[in-house]
Amino acid sequence: MAAQSTDGLAPHPSLLFHVGVPHHARGAIAATNLVAPFGDRAQVRGEGPWPSEATEQAVAWEEGLITYVGPADGLAGIEPEWFEGCTIAPGFVDCHTHLPFAGWRADEYEARLSGVSYRDLHGGGGIYRSARMLAAASDDEVLAFCRSLVQEMAEHGTTALELKTGYGLSLEAELRQARLARRLSEEAPQTCSVTLLACHAVPEGMERADWVRVVCEELIPAAARERLVDAVDVYVEDIAFSVDDLAEVARCASDAGLPLRCHADQLGPSGAAEAAVALAARSADHLNHVSATGIAALGDAPATVAVLLPTSTLFLGSAPPDVRALLDAGAAIAIATDFNPGTSPVLSMPEAIAIACSLYGLRPLEALTAATVNASAALGFAPERGTLSPGRPADLVVLDGDAFRLVPYRQGHNPVVRTFVDGERVGGR
Repeated sequence: MAAQSTDGLAPHPSLLFHVGVPHHARGAIAATNLVAPFGDRAQVRGEGPWPSEATEQAVAWEEGLITYVGPADGLAGIEPEWFEGCTIAPGFVDCHTHLPFAGWRADEYEARLSGVSYRDLHGGGGIYRSARMLAAASDDEVLAFCRSLVQEMAEHGTTALELKTGYGLSLEAELRQARLARRLSEEAPQTCSVTLLACHAVPEGMERADWVRVVCEELIPAAARERLVDAVDVYVEDIAFSVDDLAEVARCASDAGLPLRCHADQLGPSGAAEAAVALAARSADHLNHVSATGIAALGDAPATVAVLLPTSTLFLGSAPPDVRALLDAGAAIAIATDFNPGTSPVLSMPEAIAIACSLYGLRPLEALTAATVNASAALGFAPERGTLSPGRPADLVVLDGDAFRLVPYRQGHNPVVRTFVDGERVGGR
């Protein structure tokens, strides 16, 4: 592996307190404040309703499932751990990341600061460079590198996340990355979903149509047979794949029983958002250049979540999407980090929330909804995860501050005091 790629190869020692713990957690916490989306909704669209905040609240759980949410003085049979001046909230769901990968690309960031564009880097650098770094690393090196990252995500309140391929760029290498993702999902402290980003870039030496044919005839069926992945994704862009390619891959994914996702309208308007809606995709992601037609389609979409990636927008200096227009149209908005070594080396959901509020104009409780229940819907985890209600998994965070608005207000600060997944403590101070 190249020297730049070796940072963080040792696993984070605090990962050890989660691995091997049986799932029969019992506990209770109480805090000055509690905030959560309404528990009876698989997603929240348009103008809400947004979460409400209540004071002196408690949450209790048995066998990893929530048994009580309500006033602290109404909790009976167990003494809660009290968090003065803190807020209880659902755990954050990071529904768009590019883990697993192996190594960083900080020199490309420096080059962009000197005027080199993402398009300029796409050939010798970018996705192709991450593919070379992944190929050069052993399985053990990749997993060691990524274990510390998923634990750092837990320390920042992420309780569920997506893992994604796309740095393989050949049949066998994509399957290898999918297997690594599945292994990582079994070791990670969070609940994970694995996505086959079958069409991320055209492999060197191949025509686009030939790679799409390999994806449809060989890659998707093989990944489905091995039960390696939970969804299929396509990067629709003029430097990547077309709307027609998206439709072809969607048919093959459907035949394999796998839902569709789509990288849409990131670098320019392509019609991908409206195509994703027409194909009943689970999400359309990025959307920096989504058209008015795409906004209207997402507003009317019964199932397609509009996934916004604010740290990627900031990192690349891209134009932000018209998020208020998406909400006004009735779209379900989600937030994710787009964590990857090239365009968003950010794994903190609190930071993604803060940037979404500053850059996109989201209000704090809109951002909370986007980072929990709606992000959960994009992964197919809703309504089980992303809210706080009895019978649901005890995925929750304790945040410092007596109101959720302090999360986006204190940009750059990690507010997470405790992180619980299925009632087990997996992160925090």
